[in-house]
Amino acid sequence: MVPDPFLLQAFSKQILPLFPQAGSALDLAGGAGRHAIWLAKQGWKRTLIDISETGVEQARQNAGPLASHIDFVIDDLTRFQASQTQFEQRFEVVMSFFYLERKIFSEMVKTLRPGGLLVYKTLTLAPEKLASGPKNPAHLLKPGELLQLADGLRVLHYREEVAEKATAELVARKQI
Repeated sequence: MVPDPFLLQAFSKQILPLFPQAGSALDLAGGAGRHAIWLAKQGWKRTLIDISETGVEQARQNAGPLASHIDFVIDDLTRFQASQTQFEQRFEVVMSFFYLERKIFSEMVKTLRPGGLLVYKTLTLAPEKLASGPKNPAHLLKPGELLQLADGLRVLHYREEVAEKATAELVARKQI
């Protein structure tokens, strides 16, 4: 399973320089585990949360012997609260790929330790010429919206682009 190229870029340019000894990371809506498994291979302790029992079981199987380095959690992220789940200020890295639930964004930030990184990539509203992907605006960022959601964090990397898909990606650091 190949991780999203953005994770590889963020790992080499932002994560590894700040956390050369590895640490703990939270993968929200982690699905079949491609990002959690890759980070586990790099020596990171991972927690993967997804609503799908089938997806989490697939992630566990995909992880093979690395499964012991990943905590698998089945939970509905629409109700995610950092303090309620005992995750507050626990992780050096929190990541989410192609999952958007605006109302939990501040809770995601609360799970970061001071100095921790948020790595986030999702779809944006696309020009009509892009036929694939979701069309419901509830699941798509508006231009510049990810920067607004990350207000209060120090942005280390930000890019919006329209290629095969319209995406926004961000690496931002919680203040120490």
